[in-house]
Amino acid sequence: MISTVKDLAAEALFVSYLQPSESPTRASVEQAITMMILRHGSDGCAAGVATEFGDHPEAAVRRMAWVHAELAEVLAPRMPVLH
Repeated sequence: MISTVKDLAAEALFVSYLQPSESPTRASVEQAITMMILRHGSDGCAAGVATEFGDHPEAAVRRMAWVHAELAEVLAPRMPVLH
């Protein structure tokens, strides 16, 4: 189940408007993922990823590497702030 959610999040972020050069915040990454899932659904996100890998494989590999790096941060457990 968790890997399915992570895969869907990766596909949604991949097809989003966010760019690595923007150094997006955690909140903007979460918002982009939600927007893309609502807009395209899981099948639409997967189709967008497949299209990009078919049309531009070199760029798609770089983008997916960025996606996984971003998700590692977003999906990491949040540490409580101690006062």
